[in-house]
Amino acid sequence: MAKHQSPAQKKTVKRVMHEFKHHELETAGGRKVRNPRQAIAIALSEAGSSNRQSPSENRKRLTTTKRRERKAEKSRADLYEEAKRRNIPGRSRMNKQELTRALS
Repeated sequence: MAKHQSPAQKKTVKRVMHEFKHHELETAGGRKVRNPRQAIAIALSEAGSSNRQSPSENRKRLTTTKRRERKAEKSRADLYEEAKRRNIPGRSRMNKQELTRALS
């Protein structure tokens, strides 16, 4: 494992291991990951902190992973539409964080 990880790398490893624990982690071929060592290898690779890859490959993996994670997040417009559907008062003045808190 990597000795020093940035907060972004730690967050990615935590997410991947959570997926493994809940049987949601899949290989590139689409099969469920059942081996904990394979899950750790996938987590470190996605986080860009693998000691089996070059530093440039690690940076590339981390940026790709972060881009994919940001794309999966809901936008403020999506949150606003859901708040409108639920008829939450004051939704037009709320920012993204406030809308998220109000919807949860």
